[in-house]
Amino acid sequence: MIDKRVGSLEEAVSGIRDGMSIMISGFGDAGIPVELVHAVLDMGAKDLTIITNNGGAGETDIAALIRENRVARLICSYPRSAGSHWFQQRWNEGTLELELTPQGTLSERMRAAGAGLGGFFTPTGADTELAVGKETRMIDGRLHVLEKPLPADIALIKAEQADRWGNLVYHLAARNFGPTMATAATTTIVQVREIVELGQLHPEHIITPGIFVDRVVEVANPS
Repeated sequence: MIDKRVGSLEEAVSGIRDGMSIMISGFGDAGIPVELVHAVLDMGAKDLTIITNNGGAGETDIAALIRENRVARLICSYPRSAGSHWFQQRWNEGTLELELTPQGTLSERMRAAGAGLGGFFTPTGADTELAVGKETRMIDGRLHVLEKPLPADIALIKAEQADRWGNLVYHLAARNFGPTMATAATTTIVQVREIVELGQLHPEHIITPGIFVDRVVEVANPS
């Protein structure tokens, strides 16, 4: 019997080790799997590569990982935002490596990894420092840069509902990078507000099929 459910956050993040690459969903405050991130924090994994949209803010989730020196490398689009003082401090100290990636390129690199593609050419950033060291090509008179797929060991994502097969439904903008990350990671771990019985999710409403999900944990009152 297929059953992706696990009984605790601790069980959900078991097996995450030092040095792993972890995708974390979220756009601003929408769709961040706060409880899963803090479970990783509690288990003590370090030297992590974090792939996400922004560098965290305040004292929770991604910012907490950076504060506690668990992040060796950050791949994101917006490392600095209001309240991102921990990113700024670690960056100033030289203890955090940053790979800056335009948001659309970040999403497409993850999608390419999930689709098994070898990469893609994009004009975004082709004539900037972001293209240094990368292959470029003129296409229809416009310079393009080759961007490679971006896979990860783990994806931590937040959804609204799941069934025991791991099929996922999201809540509005909290969907953001979740579906793409689920396809690009070796292991996808999901926190949901509610786990429902098989058949309760309308097939047309399922965004991420369970084949891309490995573990689901219910967090009834998420942050």
